[in-house]
Amino acid sequence: MKAQDDTTAHLPLKPDELHILLALEDGERHGYAVLKEIERATNGAMRLAASPFYRKLKRMSEQGLVDEADDRPAPELDDERRRYYRLTPLGRAVLGAEARRLVDLAAHDRILRLARAAREG
Repeated sequence: MKAQDDTTAHLPLKPDELHILLALEDGERHGYAVLKEIERATNGAMRLAASPFYRKLKRMSEQGLVDEADDRPAPELDDERRRYYRLTPLGRAVLGAEARRLVDLAAHDRILRLARAAREG
């Protein structure tokens, strides 16, 4: 299977998956920081409960989209119970493909017309 096939097999992403990958796009974060970044980025519209979030993160790790980071902050700056996560190359490729898919969708005439009508309505 080609890399492109691997990427498109994950599309479309579910909203929570998209936000998890976006939260990790600019660097490693521990799980709680990912949750807080999602909440911040969505202005509180998306708040994931911890248990389902960690199950989703495990599933995404099994799919090769994220993995646990080996590097840790200095012990005096960190809680040893935290686990840090990062995007894998596949996760980054899937995130890019989803971004392209969303941009293409948003540029569709029907979507633009519906968005304008919703704004005016």
